Amino acid sequence: MWLLFGAVTMFGPFRYAFRVVIRKGDLRITDARGGVHRFGDGTGRRSAVRVTDRWTEIKIAIDPWLAIGEAYMDGRLVVEEGDFYRFMAILLSNAEEVPLPKWTWMLVLSRWLVRRIDQFNPISRARRNAAAHYDIEPEIYRMFLDSDQQYSCAYFVNSDVDLETAQITKKRHLTAKLLVRPGDKVLDIGCGWGGLGIYFARVTGGDITGITLSKEQLKIARERAREVPRPDRISFKLEDYRETKGQFDKIVSVGMFEHVGVHHYRTFFRRMSDLLNKDGIALLHTIGRAPGPSPTNPFIKRYIFPGGSLPALSEIMPAIEASGLCVCDIEILRLHYAETLRHWRERFLSHWDEAVRLKGEKFCRMWEFYLAGSEASFRYQGLVVFQIQLAHEQTAVPLTRDYMGDEEARLAQCERFGKEKKVAETGGSRRKARHRG
Repeated sequence: MWLLFGAVTMFGPFRYAFRVVIRKGDLRITDARGGVHRFGDGTGRRSAVRVTDRWTEIKIAIDPWLAIGEAYMDGRLVVEEGDFYRFMAILLSNAEEVPLPKWTWMLVLSRWLVRRIDQFNPISRARRNAAAHYDIEPEIYRMFLDSDQQYSCAYFVNSDVDLETAQITKKRHLTAKLLVRPGDKVLDIGCGWGGLGIYFARVTGGDITGITLSKEQLKIARERAREVPRPDRISFKLEDYRETKGQFDKIVSVGMFEHVGVHHYRTFFRRMSDLLNKDGIALLHTIGRAPGPSPTNPFIKRYIFPGGSLPALSEIMPAIEASGLCVCDIEILRLHYAETLRHWRERFLSHWDEAVRLKGEKFCRMWEFYLAGSEASFRYQGLVVFQIQLAHEQTAVPLTRDYMGDEEARLAQCERFGKEKKVAETGGSRRKARHRG
């Protein structure tokens, strides 16, 4: 180890690390001594950064996953040309094709070894983890989310669609897959600030129960629910999914499964199975890893989502199979979250001064790293979104996927024209329809 430390110090961390990885793009790094290093083939827009001290250079060379984020957050990595996203895009697009230097593999192995310890997530710890991210000043989220405060992947029919439209389309898409009808009892696991549940109540006439572990989210969700024409249709609770009781016709979980923890996947789907009526439909919407299982990024784990983990499909499916539920449909949203994060990042940066006054410069650089790094990861590191439709019975949904488009068209009409009245006209009375294969 000391020989490695000496080698990195003697030859410079960038010659020892960046030159190995950066093969394409135009990256210029100024080291702590004023030396200028150029990497890549000179194509594309240039990114230029400066590292302020020698120790930071060494830490970046040894543990880039953690040290780059910390250095930017602390002001020891300074962007001099381009923006921080451009820097991360060059790094991660190259790392997609060229592995990091072999000396970093020991850190990867060590993080694999402690992964299951990190992911142990009993109810008490799950509450603390949720509070760490979600129970901050709500103004921060209002700066970059859409007006409905959807804190999950939007659905872009094309790249020209604005964020507001894409988030409405996402809610419509989810609702179409669930086939929610008037009077259906719907459980929203991880309801956030209540936007999806309120959409269900307004547009479908369902009876909604939303659960969250965030006190701030619960407070806002309950305030918003009072504005719904039939507030008796909506109930929001501070509750873990392991504590929920009752039976539901439809169950949805959007952007919450990432907090469950690998130890608890089987418990999650067993609970979903127990709570779902025999002819009901459930839908899981979660970030996932297309290339396979991997430890959580150490910066994200330490500063953004403690206890979080992004599952691979190979980790999810055995847990579903053990629950007795059957998979009716899987949709992979590839670059939708990259576009969502681009909007969030641009919106957050447009409120930078306001955010600095509220939380300070260090927090804002931390948040920018989170948004920029996540966007680049969805573009270049194989992160995707899984939408997995589940049921007890194969006849719970129609044989082909054509019904989704029909449902989306019907819901769009409900949104536009007299929502409550239109539901009654187009949805009919609640019924337990059988869909023949």
